Amino acid sequence: METTEVGTYAMIALTIGLIVFIWRMRMNNIANSQDDPAIAGQDIIEGGAINPEQFDEPDDDALDEMQELLEQTAESQGLTYEE
Repeated sequence: METTEVGTYAMIALTIGLIVFIWRMRMNNIANSQDDPAIAGQDIIEGGAINPEQFDEPDDDALDEMQELLEQTAESQGLTYEE
């Protein structure tokens, strides 16, 4: 067997493998889409902040960072930010 023949057979085998893989993925997706459709707002999302009160009053670092962001945004728009 020549190198080109080995390469050809390898490419054919790889192509067949990919087709089978894609076909299986397609069949899984079709089977999953047969379930009830996901409708926004009907799913239950759990979670939340452990201590949500910590966000009520910003600390000095957060205020300084916000001021820097406002100054950068104003500068990028050609405006002058005044406190």
